[in-house]
Amino acid sequence: MEKMTGKTWSVGLQHVLAMYAGAVLVPLIVGGALQLTPEQLTYLISIDLLTCGIATLLQVWKNKFFGIGLPVMLGCTFTAVSPMIAIGLEQGVSAIYGAIIVSGIFVIIIASFFSKLVKFFPPIVTGSVVTIIGLTLIPVAIKDMAGGEGSASFGDPQNLILSFGVLAIIILLNKYTTGFIKTISILIGIIAGTIIAAMMGMVNFAEVGEANWIHGITPFYFGTPTFDLTSIITMTLVAIVSLIESTGVYLALGDITNKKVKEKDLANGYRAEGLASIIGGMFNSFPYTAYSQNVGLVQLTGVKTKSAIYAAGIILVVLGFIPKIAAITTLIPTAVLGGASLAMFGMVVSYGIKMLSQVDFNQQGNLLILACSVGMGLGVTVVPDIFSQLPDSVRLLFQSGIVAGSFTAILLNILFNMLPSLRTGEIEVENKTAA
Repeated sequence: MEKMTGKTWSVGLQHVLAMYAGAVLVPLIVGGALQLTPEQLTYLISIDLLTCGIATLLQVWKNKFFGIGLPVMLGCTFTAVSPMIAIGLEQGVSAIYGAIIVSGIFVIIIASFFSKLVKFFPPIVTGSVVTIIGLTLIPVAIKDMAGGEGSASFGDPQNLILSFGVLAIIILLNKYTTGFIKTISILIGIIAGTIIAAMMGMVNFAEVGEANWIHGITPFYFGTPTFDLTSIITMTLVAIVSLIESTGVYLALGDITNKKVKEKDLANGYRAEGLASIIGGMFNSFPYTAYSQNVGLVQLTGVKTKSAIYAAGIILVVLGFIPKIAAITTLIPTAVLGGASLAMFGMVVSYGIKMLSQVDFNQQGNLLILACSVGMGLGVTVVPDIFSQLPDSVRLLFQSGIVAGSFTAILLNILFNMLPSLRTGEIEVENKTAA
């Protein structure tokens, strides 16, 4: 492990704050839908943070069996939220965790096979997928800037002042500072925005006062897992969808860090996700996947070392054991996170465009791959009910704009660049040089 300095811990904290809202939102949504008691919900949030940290450490620690060794953060996949709620309401909470455990085992089993599909991810596909990831996340940032979807103060001028103020701080720090200050511009923007929000009376300290200092961890807190076939199939499909999303993240980070991501690396990364899901199921948490927002942070800060991610993972583990400290991070207003998120998600888009610069767009096929995949990704994000009348198993695969766009890019790349041309009987090779 690389040396852990004060700067390293600061950058690690920045990564935690970047993914914290998403990590906490999942247990809040699931716990609320399943009508958990306040005590149970507190446990769910704490154990989620703890297992996020463990999952991240497993992924960044590269060894022969698991861990991709890239600066990637893991958190609960939002793709799993609706299926987990449906399973919990129909089969009970214990069925959720039985299905998560089995899906994690399935991921470990298929990891080597799934990694061989990397040949279907040339620059035209990876660039399109990364661009889609960023574009589909930006609406989330915009809603947060306004105060958060469903908030009573949505669009309030105070929220807009905060969010755009944070964004302005981040931009100015990147323009007029260098070195360490520039590196932690996101962290400074979030802290400054929270202080300003407190002065505006927009920060509630009650949750910090009520939170416990120490929180015990209990395996199978919600009871012994049960194994329902339909639930298992559902969560296995969720796991496959997560692998597709993670592949784009891994390849983007490999490009950013100038490291060639090989089949073995992908297999190790997939196994780490599967192992993390098994641990999540045992501790009654969630399945875990690579978080896209942290890709933007790596690109924005230029910090590509694994030590920062080790620090972030350790911080998450500590937060999982000490709810009092974890509650402090909940003081950050949604609008503040929204301003920071816009910069990070925008950087994901920018990097996707950079990856696409390797592609020969004089070829009409490549233009169509980009046009249709981005169009599908954005379309499903804006109109998520487009597949609502399809069978649940099919709808589950395509309800995410990222997955719908990714499938489109992969299939069109096979059509235009891998199948023989009807005119010449030869396989198109325009992407060979770029790949």
